[in-house]
Amino acid sequence: MATMPLADGWTCRPFEGPFAAFGGAPAGDDTVTVPHDALRDAVRDPAAPSGGGGAYHPGAAVRYRRTLTAPPEWDQRIVRMEVQGAYRHAQVFVNDELAGHHADGYARFMVDLTPFLRPGAENELRIETRATVDSRWYSGAGLHRPVLLHVDPLAHIAPDGVRVTTLGIDPEGVAALEVAVTLTNRGHSTASMRVRTAVHGPDGAPLDQDSIPATVAPGATTVVRHRFHLEHAALWSPDHPLLHEARVTLDGADDPRIVPFGVRTLTVDARRGLRINGESVLLRGACIHHDNGPLGAVALPRAEERRIALLREAGFNAIRAAHNPLSVAMLDACDRLGMLVMDELGDMWTRGKTAYDHSFDFPRWWREDLAALVAKDQNHPSVIMYSIGNEIIEVGTPHGAALARDMAEHLRALDPTRLITNGVNVALAVLDEMAEMRESEAGLNEQMADPAQGFNALSATESATRRIEESSAALDVLGLNYADSRYELDRELHPHRVLVGSETFPAQIGSLWPQVERHSHVIGDFTWTGWDYLGEVGIGAVTYAEDGDVLSGLERAYPYLTAWCGDIDITGWRRPMSYYREIVFGLRTEPYIAVRRPSRSTDTVALQTPWAWSDTVSSWTWRGHEGRAAAVEVYADADEVALELGGVEVARAVVGERLPRVADLEIEYQPGTLVAIALRGGVETGRTSLFTAGEAVLTVTADRDRLVAGVRDLAYVAIELRDAAGVLVVDGDVPVTVAVRGAGRLAGMCSANPCTEERFDARTWVTFDGRALAVVEAGTPGDDASGTIEVTVTAPGLAPATLTLTVGD
Repeated sequence: MATMPLADGWTCRPFEGPFAAFGGAPAGDDTVTVPHDALRDAVRDPAAPSGGGGAYHPGAAVRYRRTLTAPPEWDQRIVRMEVQGAYRHAQVFVNDELAGHHADGYARFMVDLTPFLRPGAENELRIETRATVDSRWYSGAGLHRPVLLHVDPLAHIAPDGVRVTTLGIDPEGVAALEVAVTLTNRGHSTASMRVRTAVHGPDGAPLDQDSIPATVAPGATTVVRHRFHLEHAALWSPDHPLLHEARVTLDGADDPRIVPFGVRTLTVDARRGLRINGESVLLRGACIHHDNGPLGAVALPRAEERRIALLREAGFNAIRAAHNPLSVAMLDACDRLGMLVMDELGDMWTRGKTAYDHSFDFPRWWREDLAALVAKDQNHPSVIMYSIGNEIIEVGTPHGAALARDMAEHLRALDPTRLITNGVNVALAVLDEMAEMRESEAGLNEQMADPAQGFNALSATESATRRIEESSAALDVLGLNYADSRYELDRELHPHRVLVGSETFPAQIGSLWPQVERHSHVIGDFTWTGWDYLGEVGIGAVTYAEDGDVLSGLERAYPYLTAWCGDIDITGWRRPMSYYREIVFGLRTEPYIAVRRPSRSTDTVALQTPWAWSDTVSSWTWRGHEGRAAAVEVYADADEVALELGGVEVARAVVGERLPRVADLEIEYQPGTLVAIALRGGVETGRTSLFTAGEAVLTVTADRDRLVAGVRDLAYVAIELRDAAGVLVVDGDVPVTVAVRGAGRLAGMCSANPCTEERFDARTWVTFDGRALAVVEAGTPGDDASGTIEVTVTAPGLAPATLTLTVGD
């Protein structure tokens, strides 16, 4: 099989019907490289129908076009196009003939081009997509994931036709594997071939091989199964993500089909929890959306890998795809870096959440979308759970429960090796009983005033228990969104039920994680969210009364851009919440200092949703606020915290009065060195310091200095205001301008500011808390040239900063 990327050579333009030509000159075509987000650079509008959910972006109907020269020998080949993600309602045309279509904007799908191609001639490929008010968050639009071309002989390995399964690992460490190879024959004569499969270890060394003859009749499909037994097999786990390879070759084929895989087992039960290779694992989880911040919805391998690496460094060992299937590139990164995955089908079934969402298409497509999910995930050891949905309203109805069982059984038939869950918001399942319950349930009205208490209270009612029982029984693990009130309750009512906190409020991790550790039937917690994202704007931002009318429901008014509820912001910078979580997880012994912004110290908090953390920054540089009160938070695994300023103790507080592992202190701001000392039983257990910064210097630092040519490799360049000692200056933000010369281009730019009208395609941004980010891509579209990239950053009143990147093989 020959596989080639269809990355360059595309043009993109707004969709126009056939009669548009009578109206004058058509819109111009833009040359683009795929993956491509057709919505990222659109003009945001406070009146956009998507509202804050879509970050005030408009809709987009677009048409992609490119030519494809088909050699004469393709007359005896099967040619397929693989589209890894096209948002949304994609239609694929070949020479103006409809060759295929797919409704879901995230599902990977194949289109057989063979009947429509003209071998020996130039052919036109056209893909049209349409995105409108169909998502609760920023979706992007167009071909946001890679497009590949597969060219096979008439008798060949089927698409996704190699599946590797770990059958078991015996006490002596011998792993039993099955490599199943699906063969298909599209020719008119019987094909006889030999299937050769070799297994290679993590170091590339050959471990075993097998050869089996196979006969495939015309139009038939068959499966060849190899069995291998690997002694002292290197196992895949989050702490040791060791990958093997299966290399499958057919007679006459030039190249083997290479499939990376991991040797691992997976079990779960209510007494011993989740076990991987027999070892207990608690899921320290992050829900994440699919966008890549300044790149929009584009899924490039380096962007996906960087996110996983930074989440891993922050203490997470699991992610939940929210709320759509992950990209292939992100799964590859999870395999390499040891990040466990809950991969999710979608956000709705038959009852919609936005005006034109996938609920219209769900009855027609759910079986194929589940099959696409499994085909994509089947050889990725990082994937341990399939989620059949998120906050599905109908899980509390009889027919909704029947659908849940149908979906779960369909998944088990496709892949019996992984667990099945569903992110259930129990409160939604009883919405139709809300008025009655408000009258009959004592104290419910008062609890409903607070979203966190309201979700939890509704989830623990008798009605909720009754309504979700049947749909929950179809699952291996019941995912609970904002319903930890059921942890203890279900241990009594359903002693065989396994739970996971599939979506939880970030500020509650201090009380939630001890419950996970205490209850064997609760296997982990997934915070909303691990990484900030575009859309659902401002749900995690602290709202001040002095800001005026800035609310649109729980979302914030234009020009808010991001949700501002991630442990990590869109530049990849860890926020204070992240360090608090790391301490709660038991992964950090050093305390952490966060300071509430003195500029807002006298303002009145009008709204702080359960998705919000305090409005704090880890800094002791607040020029102009000398002598004023400063509210300081210290996160520590201790029972007491002392603060020293300039070597003198200025405050002391008990830990845990407001939140577990948090001490709140108030002192007068004066420049100097602020030291937090954590104490347990009067004995110091750790300390940390903040330093007042001096004069700012413009600095630039790349996450890597060598990029690979021809693969759209990326360097993330941090632009920061730091003093001569390296202390970040957060109180003097300035506009910074980026110039890129040489063998690369500026792919996107941003700061972490959740409320801005700045554009990702701009060269100038104002720093936010002393930082901005430039994303530099190796090569210009279609250019594989090696060389160097020079990145120069300028800012008013500061000396320019320059760095050089190398681009090579």
